[in-house]
Amino acid sequence: MRKLVPIACATILSAAVGLPAVTSSAAPRPTAPAISKEAFGSVGGQSVERYTLTSGNGMRVRILTYGGTIQTLEAPDKRGRTANLVLGFPTLADYVAKNSPAEGGGPYFGSLIGRYANRIAGGRFTLDGVEYQVPVNNNGNSLHGGTAGFDDKVWSAAEVREPGKAGLRLSLVSPDGDQGYPGTLTTTVTYTVDSHNRLTIDYRATTDKPTVVNLTNHTYWNLAGESSGDIYDQTLRIDADRYTPTDATQIPTGELAPVAGTPFDFRRPVPIGARIADNDPQLLIGQGYDHNWALNSSGRLAQAARAADPASGRVLTVYTTEPGIQFYSGNFLTGTLVGTGGKAYRQSYGFALETQHFPDSPNQPGFPSTVLRPGEVYHTTTVFALSAE
Repeated sequence: MRKLVPIACATILSAAVGLPAVTSSAAPRPTAPAISKEAFGSVGGQSVERYTLTSGNGMRVRILTYGGTIQTLEAPDKRGRTANLVLGFPTLADYVAKNSPAEGGGPYFGSLIGRYANRIAGGRFTLDGVEYQVPVNNNGNSLHGGTAGFDDKVWSAAEVREPGKAGLRLSLVSPDGDQGYPGTLTTTVTYTVDSHNRLTIDYRATTDKPTVVNLTNHTYWNLAGESSGDIYDQTLRIDADRYTPTDATQIPTGELAPVAGTPFDFRRPVPIGARIADNDPQLLIGQGYDHNWALNSSGRLAQAARAADPASGRVLTVYTTEPGIQFYSGNFLTGTLVGTGGKAYRQSYGFALETQHFPDSPNQPGFPSTVLRPGEVYHTTTVFALSAE
Protein backbone atom coordinates (compact mmCIF):
# COMPACT_ATOMS: atom_id res chain seq x y z
CA MET A 1 0.00 0.00 0.00
CA ARG A 2 1.24 3.44 -0.80
CA LYS A 3 1.78 5.61 2.23
CA LEU A 4 -0.98 8.16 2.63
CA VAL A 5 0.06 11.67 3.58
CA PRO A 6 -1.35 12.66 7.00
CA ILE A 7 -4.30 14.97 6.63
CA ALA A 8 -5.11 18.06 8.63
CA CYS A 9 -8.79 17.18 8.78
CA ALA A 10 -10.02 20.31 10.46
CA THR A 11 -8.36 22.54 7.86
CA ILE A 12 -9.69 20.52 4.92
CA LEU A 13 -13.18 20.23 6.32
CA SER A 14 -13.50 23.92 7.05
CA ALA A 15 -12.65 24.60 3.41
CA ALA A 16 -14.88 21.89 1.94
CA VAL A 17 -17.56 23.16 -0.39
CA GLY A 18 -21.09 22.65 0.92
CA LEU A 19 -20.05 21.03 4.19
CA PRO A 20 -23.36 20.54 6.01
CA ALA A 21 -24.30 21.69 9.48
CA VAL A 22 -27.55 21.35 11.40
CA THR A 23 -29.81 24.14 10.19
CA SER A 24 -33.03 23.48 12.08
CA SER A 25 -34.37 26.54 13.86
CA ALA A 26 -35.57 24.21 16.60
CA ALA A 27 -32.06 22.95 17.36
CA PRO A 28 -30.83 23.67 20.89
CA ARG A 29 -28.14 26.26 21.55
CA PRO A 30 -24.79 24.52 21.05
CA THR A 31 -22.61 23.61 24.01
CA ALA A 32 -19.08 22.24 24.13
CA PRO A 33 -18.52 18.68 22.86
CA ALA A 34 -18.04 16.17 25.70
CA ILE A 35 -17.14 12.55 26.43
CA SER A 36 -18.18 10.20 29.23
CA LYS A 37 -17.90 6.47 29.91
CA GLU A 38 -19.69 3.68 31.72
CA ALA A 39 -19.22 -0.04 32.29
CA PHE A 40 -20.88 -2.28 29.69
CA GLY A 41 -20.09 -5.77 30.98
CA SER A 42 -17.21 -8.08 30.16
CA VAL A 43 -16.23 -10.75 27.65
CA GLY A 44 -13.53 -13.37 28.09
CA GLY A 45 -12.51 -11.76 31.37
CA GLN A 46 -11.97 -8.35 29.72
CA SER A 47 -14.01 -5.37 30.83
CA VAL A 48 -15.97 -3.55 28.15
CA GLU A 49 -16.82 0.16 28.37
CA ARG A 50 -19.32 2.28 26.54
CA TYR A 51 -18.23 5.81 25.72
CA THR A 52 -20.67 8.57 24.85
CA LEU A 53 -19.51 11.42 22.62
CA THR A 54 -21.78 14.45 22.40
CA SER A 55 -21.39 17.25 19.89
CA GLY A 56 -23.17 19.86 21.98
CA ASN A 57 -25.37 20.48 18.94
CA GLY A 58 -27.85 17.60 19.11
CA MET A 59 -25.67 14.64 18.09
CA ARG A 60 -24.77 11.84 20.50
CA VAL A 61 -22.68 8.76 19.62
CA ARG A 62 -22.26 5.69 21.83
CA ILE A 63 -19.17 3.56 21.14
CA LEU A 64 -18.25 0.21 22.69
CA THR A 65 -14.67 -0.90 23.27
CA TYR A 66 -15.89 -4.33 22.11
CA GLY A 67 -15.28 -4.27 18.37
CA GLY A 68 -14.88 -0.49 18.41
CA THR A 69 -18.62 -0.60 17.79
CA ILE A 70 -20.86 2.39 17.11
CA GLN A 71 -23.92 1.20 19.04
CA THR A 72 -26.12 4.28 18.58
CA LEU A 73 -25.88 7.64 16.84
CA GLU A 74 -28.56 10.22 17.50
CA ALA A 75 -29.09 13.37 15.46
CA PRO A 76 -31.92 15.87 14.98
CA ASP A 77 -34.25 16.15 11.99
CA LYS A 78 -35.39 19.37 10.31
CA ARG A 79 -37.81 20.01 13.19
CA GLY A 80 -35.16 19.43 15.84
CA ARG A 81 -36.50 16.00 16.81
CA THR A 82 -33.75 13.55 17.68
CA ALA A 83 -33.66 9.85 16.77
CA ASN A 84 -31.12 7.04 16.71
CA LEU A 85 -30.04 6.58 13.08
CA VAL A 86 -27.91 3.41 13.22
CA LEU A 87 -28.69 -0.27 13.71
CA GLY A 88 -27.34 -2.06 16.77
CA PHE A 89 -28.00 -4.44 19.64
CA PRO A 90 -29.10 -3.46 23.15
CA THR A 91 -26.67 -5.70 25.07
CA LEU A 92 -23.07 -6.89 24.92
CA ALA A 93 -24.30 -10.49 24.97
CA ASP A 94 -26.15 -9.85 21.69
CA TYR A 95 -22.99 -8.61 19.99
CA VAL A 96 -20.87 -11.49 21.28
CA ALA A 97 -23.43 -14.12 20.22
CA LYS A 98 -23.94 -12.73 16.73
CA ASN A 99 -20.20 -12.22 16.09
CA SER A 100 -19.46 -15.89 16.77
CA PRO A 101 -18.10 -18.08 13.94
CA ALA A 102 -21.28 -20.18 14.19
CA GLU A 103 -23.23 -17.12 13.06
CA GLY A 104 -20.95 -16.59 10.05
CA GLY A 105 -19.53 -13.43 11.58
CA GLY A 106 -22.89 -11.80 12.20
CA PRO A 107 -24.18 -8.52 10.74
CA TYR A 108 -21.18 -6.45 11.95
CA PHE A 109 -23.48 -3.68 13.24
CA GLY A 110 -21.29 -0.59 13.70
CA SER A 111 -18.08 -2.60 14.02
CA LEU A 112 -14.50 -1.79 13.14
CA ILE A 113 -13.46 -4.27 10.45
CA GLY A 114 -9.97 -5.74 10.01
CA ARG A 115 -7.48 -6.96 9.24
CA TYR A 116 -9.07 -6.99 5.82
CA ALA A 117 -12.46 -5.41 5.18
CA ASN A 118 -14.65 -7.08 2.57
CA ARG A 119 -13.69 -10.28 0.71
CA ILE A 120 -10.55 -12.18 -0.24
CA ALA A 121 -11.10 -14.94 -2.79
CA GLY A 122 -10.73 -18.38 -1.27
CA GLY A 123 -9.08 -16.78 1.74
CA ARG A 124 -5.76 -16.95 -0.13
CA PHE A 125 -3.25 -14.38 -1.34
CA THR A 126 0.43 -14.30 -2.27
CA LEU A 127 2.78 -11.64 -0.94
CA ASP A 128 6.48 -11.49 -1.88
CA GLY A 129 6.26 -15.03 -3.25
CA VAL A 130 4.71 -16.53 -0.12
CA GLU A 131 1.12 -17.81 -0.16
CA TYR A 132 -1.03 -17.13 2.90
CA GLN A 133 -4.31 -18.79 3.90
CA VAL A 134 -6.80 -16.94 6.08
CA PRO A 135 -10.14 -18.29 7.34
CA VAL A 136 -13.05 -18.63 4.93
CA ASN A 137 -16.44 -17.67 6.31
CA ASN A 138 -18.57 -16.52 3.36
CA ASN A 139 -19.31 -18.60 0.24
CA GLY A 140 -15.83 -20.10 0.33
CA ASN A 141 -14.17 -16.69 0.72
CA SER A 142 -12.81 -14.70 3.63
CA LEU A 143 -15.07 -11.84 4.72
CA HIS A 144 -14.21 -8.95 7.06
CA GLY A 145 -11.10 -10.47 8.57
CA GLY A 146 -12.28 -14.06 8.91
CA THR A 147 -13.81 -15.94 11.81
CA ALA A 148 -12.25 -13.77 14.54
CA GLY A 149 -11.70 -10.32 13.12
CA PHE A 150 -11.26 -6.94 14.75
CA ASP A 151 -15.03 -6.72 15.28
CA ASP A 152 -14.94 -9.20 18.18
CA LYS A 153 -11.82 -7.88 19.94
CA VAL A 154 -11.80 -5.64 23.02
CA TRP A 155 -9.87 -2.49 22.12
CA SER A 156 -7.85 -0.34 24.53
CA ALA A 157 -9.31 3.14 24.90
CA ALA A 158 -8.13 6.64 25.73
CA GLU A 159 -10.15 9.84 25.81
CA VAL A 160 -9.14 12.69 23.50
CA ARG A 161 -10.10 16.27 24.24
CA GLU A 162 -9.41 19.15 21.87
CA PRO A 163 -11.00 22.60 21.55
CA GLY A 164 -14.39 22.15 19.87
CA LYS A 165 -14.05 18.37 19.74
CA ALA A 166 -14.41 15.23 21.85
CA GLY A 167 -12.72 12.01 20.82
CA LEU A 168 -12.00 8.39 21.65
CA ARG A 169 -8.73 6.72 20.60
CA LEU A 170 -8.95 2.92 20.32
CA SER A 171 -5.88 0.70 19.99
CA LEU A 172 -5.35 -2.95 19.12
CA VAL A 173 -2.26 -5.10 18.53
CA SER A 174 -2.87 -8.05 16.20
CA PRO A 175 0.03 -10.52 16.57
CA ASP A 176 1.99 -12.07 13.73
CA GLY A 177 -0.08 -14.95 12.32
CA ASP A 178 -3.40 -13.70 13.68
CA GLN A 179 -6.08 -15.26 11.42
CA GLY A 180 -3.21 -16.31 9.15
CA TYR A 181 -2.05 -12.76 8.33
CA PRO A 182 1.69 -12.01 8.45
CA GLY A 183 3.23 -9.36 10.68
CA THR A 184 2.34 -7.80 14.01
CA LEU A 185 -0.14 -5.09 13.10
CA THR A 186 -0.53 -2.18 15.52
CA THR A 187 -3.76 -0.31 14.82
CA THR A 188 -5.15 2.95 16.19
CA VAL A 189 -8.62 4.22 15.32
CA THR A 190 -9.77 7.61 16.59
CA TYR A 191 -13.42 8.64 16.67
CA THR A 192 -13.95 12.41 16.95
CA VAL A 193 -17.18 14.36 17.26
CA ASP A 194 -17.27 18.12 16.73
CA SER A 195 -19.83 20.89 17.22
CA HIS A 196 -20.81 20.76 13.54
CA ASN A 197 -22.26 17.25 14.02
CA ARG A 198 -19.43 15.53 12.18
CA LEU A 199 -18.10 12.13 13.19
CA THR A 200 -14.53 11.69 11.96
CA ILE A 201 -12.87 8.26 11.94
CA ASP A 202 -9.09 8.30 11.56
CA TYR A 203 -7.35 4.95 10.94
CA ARG A 204 -3.62 4.29 11.38
CA ALA A 205 -1.63 1.06 11.34
CA THR A 206 1.99 -0.11 11.24
CA THR A 207 3.54 -3.54 10.79
CA ASP A 208 6.84 -5.30 11.48
CA LYS A 209 6.53 -7.56 8.38
CA PRO A 210 5.02 -7.05 4.94
CA THR A 211 1.27 -7.63 5.15
CA VAL A 212 -2.06 -6.55 3.67
CA VAL A 213 -4.54 -4.34 5.48
CA ASN A 214 -7.91 -2.77 4.71
CA LEU A 215 -9.83 -1.15 7.57
CA THR A 216 -13.36 0.25 7.67
CA ASN A 217 -16.40 0.79 9.85
CA HIS A 218 -19.58 -1.21 9.19
CA THR A 219 -22.34 1.06 10.50
CA TYR A 220 -25.85 0.56 9.09
CA TRP A 221 -27.78 3.81 8.64
CA ASN A 222 -31.48 4.59 8.54
CA LEU A 223 -31.95 8.35 8.38
CA ALA A 224 -35.64 8.07 9.28
CA GLY A 225 -34.75 6.29 12.53
CA GLU A 226 -33.28 2.94 13.56
CA SER A 227 -36.57 1.03 13.78
CA SER A 228 -38.67 3.05 11.32
CA GLY A 229 -38.84 0.56 8.43
CA ASP A 230 -37.07 0.14 5.10
CA ILE A 231 -34.75 2.68 3.47
CA TYR A 232 -36.09 2.41 -0.10
CA ASP A 233 -37.37 6.02 -0.23
CA GLN A 234 -34.13 7.50 1.05
CA THR A 235 -31.98 8.92 -1.71
CA LEU A 236 -28.32 8.22 -2.40
CA ARG A 237 -25.65 9.88 -4.49
CA ILE A 238 -22.21 8.26 -5.00
CA ASP A 239 -19.41 10.21 -6.67
CA ALA A 240 -18.22 7.35 -8.87
CA ASP A 241 -18.27 6.71 -12.61
CA ARG A 242 -17.26 3.04 -12.22
CA TYR A 243 -17.90 0.08 -9.96
CA THR A 244 -16.42 -3.41 -9.58
CA PRO A 245 -18.78 -6.18 -10.79
CA THR A 246 -18.48 -9.54 -9.03
CA ASP A 247 -18.76 -13.24 -9.73
CA ALA A 248 -21.42 -15.45 -8.17
CA THR A 249 -19.54 -15.52 -4.84
CA GLN A 250 -19.23 -11.70 -4.76
CA ILE A 251 -15.54 -11.61 -5.65
CA PRO A 252 -14.66 -8.80 -8.12
CA THR A 253 -13.98 -9.94 -11.66
CA GLY A 254 -11.23 -7.32 -11.97
CA GLU A 255 -13.26 -5.13 -14.30
CA LEU A 256 -13.91 -1.46 -13.54
CA ALA A 257 -17.28 -1.19 -15.25
CA PRO A 258 -19.03 2.10 -16.09
CA VAL A 259 -22.16 2.81 -14.05
CA ALA A 260 -23.81 4.69 -16.92
CA GLY A 261 -26.98 2.99 -18.11
CA THR A 262 -27.07 0.55 -15.17
CA PRO A 263 -28.87 0.37 -11.79
CA PHE A 264 -25.47 1.26 -10.27
CA ASP A 265 -25.56 4.84 -11.54
CA PHE A 266 -25.89 7.02 -8.43
CA ARG A 267 -24.09 10.04 -9.85
CA ARG A 268 -27.30 11.95 -9.23
CA PRO A 269 -29.52 11.34 -6.17
CA VAL A 270 -31.72 8.30 -6.66
CA PRO A 271 -34.10 6.58 -4.19
CA ILE A 272 -32.36 3.43 -2.98
CA GLY A 273 -35.39 1.31 -3.87
CA ALA A 274 -35.96 2.78 -7.34
CA ARG A 275 -34.01 0.10 -9.23
CA ILE A 276 -33.16 -2.46 -6.58
CA ALA A 277 -35.62 -5.00 -8.06
CA ASP A 278 -34.36 -4.62 -11.64
CA ASN A 279 -33.56 -7.83 -13.47
CA ASP A 280 -29.85 -7.12 -13.44
CA PRO A 281 -27.42 -10.05 -12.95
CA GLN A 282 -25.33 -8.12 -10.45
CA LEU A 283 -28.35 -7.22 -8.31
CA LEU A 284 -29.47 -10.85 -8.37
CA ILE A 285 -26.09 -12.03 -7.06
CA GLY A 286 -26.24 -9.85 -3.96
CA GLN A 287 -30.04 -9.82 -3.66
CA GLY A 288 -29.70 -6.05 -3.96
CA TYR A 289 -26.76 -3.69 -3.69
CA ASP A 290 -23.59 -5.11 -2.13
CA HIS A 291 -20.86 -3.72 -4.37
CA ASN A 292 -17.79 -1.52 -4.37
CA TRP A 293 -17.76 1.78 -6.24
CA ALA A 294 -14.44 3.19 -7.50
CA LEU A 295 -14.58 6.77 -6.30
CA ASN A 296 -13.67 9.59 -8.65
CA SER A 297 -11.44 11.16 -6.02
CA SER A 298 -9.06 9.17 -3.82
CA GLY A 299 -6.01 9.91 -1.70
CA ARG A 300 -7.41 13.26 -0.59
CA LEU A 301 -10.37 13.97 1.63
CA ALA A 302 -13.32 14.48 -0.72
CA GLN A 303 -17.05 13.91 -0.81
CA ALA A 304 -17.81 10.28 -1.67
CA ALA A 305 -21.53 9.93 -1.01
CA ARG A 306 -24.61 11.80 0.16
CA ALA A 307 -27.77 10.15 1.50
CA ALA A 308 -30.98 11.93 2.44
CA ASP A 309 -34.37 11.13 3.95
CA PRO A 310 -37.04 13.34 2.36
CA ALA A 311 -39.50 12.95 5.23
CA SER A 312 -37.24 13.93 8.13
CA GLY A 313 -34.89 16.16 6.16
CA ARG A 314 -31.84 14.39 7.59
CA VAL A 315 -28.77 14.28 5.38
CA LEU A 316 -25.67 12.11 5.73
CA THR A 317 -22.62 13.29 3.77
CA VAL A 318 -19.57 11.01 3.59
CA TYR A 319 -16.05 12.27 2.96
CA THR A 320 -13.07 9.93 2.65
CA THR A 321 -9.48 9.55 1.51
CA GLU A 322 -10.20 5.96 0.41
CA PRO A 323 -10.42 4.91 -3.27
CA GLY A 324 -13.63 2.90 -2.83
CA ILE A 325 -16.93 2.69 -1.02
CA GLN A 326 -19.04 -0.45 -0.53
CA PHE A 327 -22.74 0.32 -0.63
CA TYR A 328 -24.73 -2.47 1.03
CA SER A 329 -28.52 -2.17 1.13
CA GLY A 330 -29.10 -4.55 4.06
CA ASN A 331 -30.24 -7.41 1.82
CA PHE A 332 -29.55 -10.20 4.29
CA LEU A 333 -31.43 -8.77 7.27
CA THR A 334 -34.12 -11.41 7.76
CA GLY A 335 -36.17 -10.23 10.73
CA THR A 336 -34.36 -12.49 13.20
CA LEU A 337 -32.32 -9.72 14.86
CA VAL A 338 -33.91 -7.39 17.41
CA GLY A 339 -32.33 -3.97 17.69
CA THR A 340 -31.87 -1.26 20.29
CA GLY A 341 -35.39 0.02 19.63
CA GLY A 342 -36.95 -3.36 20.44
CA LYS A 343 -38.05 -4.12 16.87
CA ALA A 344 -36.84 -6.80 14.46
CA TYR A 345 -34.66 -5.70 11.55
CA ARG A 346 -36.08 -6.84 8.24
CA GLN A 347 -34.60 -6.64 4.76
CA SER A 348 -33.24 -3.18 3.91
CA TYR A 349 -34.01 -1.66 7.30
CA GLY A 350 -30.57 -0.05 7.05
CA PHE A 351 -27.78 0.61 4.56
CA ALA A 352 -23.99 0.63 4.94
CA LEU A 353 -21.46 2.92 3.26
CA GLU A 354 -18.11 1.25 3.95
CA THR A 355 -15.19 3.42 2.85
CA GLN A 356 -12.34 1.11 1.88
CA HIS A 357 -9.82 -0.19 -0.59
CA PHE A 358 -11.33 -2.57 -3.13
CA PRO A 359 -12.37 -6.15 -2.28
CA ASP A 360 -9.85 -8.90 -3.10
CA SER A 361 -7.14 -6.35 -3.88
CA PRO A 362 -4.34 -8.75 -2.80
CA ASN A 363 -5.34 -10.94 -5.79
CA GLN A 364 -6.14 -8.11 -8.21
CA PRO A 365 -2.99 -6.40 -9.56
CA GLY A 366 -5.09 -3.79 -11.35
CA PHE A 367 -6.62 -2.54 -8.09
CA PRO A 368 -5.00 -0.02 -5.69
CA SER A 369 -2.52 -1.91 -3.51
CA THR A 370 -3.32 -2.88 0.08
CA VAL A 371 0.24 -3.94 0.91
CA LEU A 372 1.77 -2.37 4.03
CA ARG A 373 5.48 -2.71 4.73
CA PRO A 374 7.66 -2.00 7.77
CA GLY A 375 8.43 1.69 8.05
CA GLU A 376 5.22 2.71 6.28
CA VAL A 377 2.10 4.08 7.95
CA TYR A 378 -1.37 3.05 6.84
CA HIS A 379 -3.44 6.22 7.31
CA THR A 380 -6.96 6.88 6.06
CA THR A 381 -9.71 9.24 7.16
CA THR A 382 -13.49 9.16 6.79
CA VAL A 383 -16.01 11.77 7.92
CA PHE A 384 -19.74 11.19 8.45
CA ALA A 385 -21.44 14.62 8.54
CA LEU A 386 -25.05 14.84 9.77
CA SER A 387 -27.32 17.75 8.91
CA ALA A 388 -30.98 18.55 8.31
CA GLU A 389 -32.68 20.60 5.63
